[in-house]
Amino acid sequence: MPLNRFYQDFDIATMTPRKRAEGEHRSEFQIDRDRVIHSSAFRRLQSKTQVFLSGEYDFYRTRLTHSIEVAQIGRSICAWLLKMADSHLIDDFFIDPDLVECICLSHDLGHPPFGHAGERTLHALMAGRGGFEGNAQTLRLLTRTIFGEGREGMNPTRALLDGVLKYKTLLHETPEARNHYLYDDQAEALRFVTAGRPFPDELTPGEARNEFRSIECQIMDWADDTAYSLNDLADGIRAKFIRIENLERWASNNSLDAEQSAHVEFLLNAIREQRVEARLNRMIGACIRATSLKARSSFLSDLTHRHAFEVVIDPAVRKQTKLNKRIAFELVFLHPALQQLDHKADRILKELFGALVDRYSAANVSGLHLLPVEVERQIEAASDPAAVARIVCDYVANMTDSFAFRTYRRLFDADFGSITDLV
Repeated sequence: MPLNRFYQDFDIATMTPRKRAEGEHRSEFQIDRDRVIHSSAFRRLQSKTQVFLSGEYDFYRTRLTHSIEVAQIGRSICAWLLKMADSHLIDDFFIDPDLVECICLSHDLGHPPFGHAGERTLHALMAGRGGFEGNAQTLRLLTRTIFGEGREGMNPTRALLDGVLKYKTLLHETPEARNHYLYDDQAEALRFVTAGRPFPDELTPGEARNEFRSIECQIMDWADDTAYSLNDLADGIRAKFIRIENLERWASNNSLDAEQSAHVEFLLNAIREQRVEARLNRMIGACIRATSLKARSSFLSDLTHRHAFEVVIDPAVRKQTKLNKRIAFELVFLHPALQQLDHKADRILKELFGALVDRYSAANVSGLHLLPVEVERQIEAASDPAAVARIVCDYVANMTDSFAFRTYRRLFDADFGSITDLV
């Protein structure tokens, strides 16, 4: 591969200098990607909810399969942008597909069991103790806890950190926010990403600042939108949450313009002809080809090309993507069956978290060992109750759906708990 002038020392820098092994043949971004893939945090995504709880169906997408699909789309967007004649990119000046793949594979690492329902519950449980947010938890994993034996991060490159940071607002800057923030103790990582430069006045905390993203983060975000707007729809159709009759009824009850009505008819025909997967997969290519690149100027563009460009999405394709997400949300995510599972997930996480925090509070001297010994050691070294809660939150957030179910049953189900249930 030719030298890539798109990236400089600034982009591959790490918070602690890396030592390269003798004879190391991989780029810094390839090292980042390989460390993510070979982590237990990445493997646990195979049993974390995307739409349906783990085990509900044998064809559903999990966080792992979703992340792999996002990574494929992200790499394809890089190839498409390089191929375009007016994209500003050439053979020795291009967006690194290994970096984008790593960002895409990492983007959901911090999500807890039970999907967004679990995220909402942990945010409420951590109120007043630093909060919980999936994107912030991804940053915490990458910088501090991904290799759990010593609670060490993977010392990622600046470009990877910037790429996963969809949100750049600290919690204390928008204290009423329910999501889309970073933990306050992540200010150092944020300063590293921005080289210590203050955000300009126009990038106010909240939505304006959170929309300020590197080019790789923008690609990941559109790849993520593409994947879940189409694949969540496909899973909803195959699971019979979306059917011809209720989709027709939904369309008649909403004011759709001609383009939207035509798209709904496209979906109806795909269902009638039993060609859902093929038709929706074809739309992935359309979403990739809907991207183009535009030069821009920002307060970091003199330091890195990653902030000197933005992705432009064809408005018609973006509109179609929003319609897909709306259909999936209203016909799948709001369905009573899934809402009931969300209610169950909320109860499980509340009781798990409450029991563990109560056991390891300073006032509790029961001596019961409810957590692994290495986690107990971290709690012993914790400085205050909020630090204990954060360690417990990390432990619960790392759980897969099935492990959370089993742990809950061991603690609270009188008919469950023989030694054969420990694994």
